[in-house]
Amino acid sequence: MKNKGVVVKKVYIGMSADLVHPGHLNIIKKGAELGEVTVGLLTDKAIASYKRVPYMDFEKRRVVVENIKGVTSVVPQETLDYTANLEQFRPAFVVHGDDWQEGVQRKTREKVIQTISKWGGELVEVPYTAGISSTQLNKALKEIGTTPDIRRASLRRMLGVDRTLRFLDIHNALSGLVIENVHVDCDGSKKEFDGMWGSSLTDSTAKGKPDIEAVDVSSRMSTLNEVLEVTTKPVIYDADTGGKPEHFVFTVRTLERLGVSAAIIEDKTGLKKNSLFGTDVPQTQDSIENFCHKIREGKKAQATEEFMIIARIESLILGRSVSDAIERAEAYLEAGADGIMIHSREKQPDEIFEFCDRYKQLKNRRVLVAVPSSYNSVTEDELREKGVDIVIYANHLLRAAYPAMMKVANSILNNSRSLEADSDLLSIKEIIELIPEAK
Repeated sequence: MKNKGVVVKKVYIGMSADLVHPGHLNIIKKGAELGEVTVGLLTDKAIASYKRVPYMDFEKRRVVVENIKGVTSVVPQETLDYTANLEQFRPAFVVHGDDWQEGVQRKTREKVIQTISKWGGELVEVPYTAGISSTQLNKALKEIGTTPDIRRASLRRMLGVDRTLRFLDIHNALSGLVIENVHVDCDGSKKEFDGMWGSSLTDSTAKGKPDIEAVDVSSRMSTLNEVLEVTTKPVIYDADTGGKPEHFVFTVRTLERLGVSAAIIEDKTGLKKNSLFGTDVPQTQDSIENFCHKIREGKKAQATEEFMIIARIESLILGRSVSDAIERAEAYLEAGADGIMIHSREKQPDEIFEFCDRYKQLKNRRVLVAVPSSYNSVTEDELREKGVDIVIYANHLLRAAYPAMMKVANSILNNSRSLEADSDLLSIKEIIELIPEAK
């Protein structure tokens, strides 16, 4: 108990608290010894600015932290930078683990010291708790896996963090593991793919079949199941035309059960032809009325609020105007589509940018998806500036795999042994370590 008449000093502790462990409790205990503890709980957006969106959303994390002994109050911290909250609360102490002296948060630490020095505040650093690692705990969680409900809802949560999401194509479970695990350190933050694109092109090509819906839905679901078993990130499913409305209803229900976050259907009819052929092959665009009916039937079939149906507009692919694409976008959104995917086979992004500018003006604007396969000089930042919410790299892993395999196969034939191919190969140890359970 604190003595009456004694001025209780303010203590500020910033944390994400997605996985609360003894290290966090030690920091809070030290803070409580110094005064009344206010925890600045990082919002989903703040966490997503430097690493993956947390497993628990802000409100769930708030409930956990509010019930930890020694915590007086919990307030949102909207950015990784503490400055705004520190200037508002002007604490006598900021308490943090000493592990932020190096790495991603080093600059954040320096700014905290600079800010609290204005009123004589003090930074108190608690020694790192040996044997406890948030990174290792997160790794263990990924190895345990996720549930369909958590995975399905994760895309909508990610769309709330105010940055452009990046998705990459899958064609089997191994490609899913690549997307799950690959990351780079960029300007002090961890940059990675947000999820997977279940492409019909890459799935059918990996099976040696043409991209004309020759691979049936059951076979495609089998591929999805293999990926879902070994990954945790959200999946957007390429549903081609969706088929007949009566069939699309069953596809929606199946995808929801599996934990897929969204399906994208294109407004074409008849035997499917890959969009990048454009008008070089016969392709027929569906009527607005018919496609809106399919969207409505799909939305009625949904069992959950999280699942999304995104309408893919083929107007630009077929040589029609941006005005036609915008007319369709407005109608599809009115019919209940959760977003729009706009496609183009032009080498420059001009018509995509024009569409984006006009799409921003729609009253019922929702999620916007772009697939910069042909206009691939455009950057994610440029697309974000134009209002694009999701960027899909639609077939790049498969396109990379084939030339690599051909190179190794040719090397073995030319040299009558595999030694010369070693520099292009993973070691046996590395390939085994890609599989979590095999380590």
